[in-house]
Amino acid sequence: MTPHSASHELAQVNISRLKFPLDSPELKDFVDALDPVNAVADRADGFVWRLQSDAGDATDVRIFGDEWLIVNMSVWRDITALTAFMYQGRHRELLSRRNEWFERVKESMTALWWVEAGCRPTVADAEKALLRLREHGPTPEAFTLRTSFPAPGGASA
Repeated sequence: MTPHSASHELAQVNISRLKFPLDSPELKDFVDALDPVNAVADRADGFVWRLQSDAGDATDVRIFGDEWLIVNMSVWRDITALTAFMYQGRHRELLSRRNEWFERVKESMTALWWVEAGCRPTVADAEKALLRLREHGPTPEAFTLRTSFPAPGGASA
């Protein structure tokens, strides 16, 4: 477990390549679950912020200029809060079905990094973190849940 620092919060980005258009019957279960899962995230202990457009989610936000990639980006108090949300309830159910909706991709599609408390990362920040992780592997600037780093100024891992 990586300790957090009151001066920093954990940013996460997860991108997925769709197998079907968002309005297709094949993605209906996924799309129907977005609002309920986002509502649970918004109330989760340690949740700080999530990327969303005027539609209330981020399905129309482009990353890497690719209309088949969808992006989920959020900020959490620390790694413990993020993992507690990820592996419980409705989100866990969606994770178990991800191969029905999204292509399997070999390159890193998820990255974590520390931001100063109150900072809200941009899609460009997310792209940089993913590219850094793909090129250099886990570093303090971009890492994974499996190989994480402490927040700047925090206790050592």
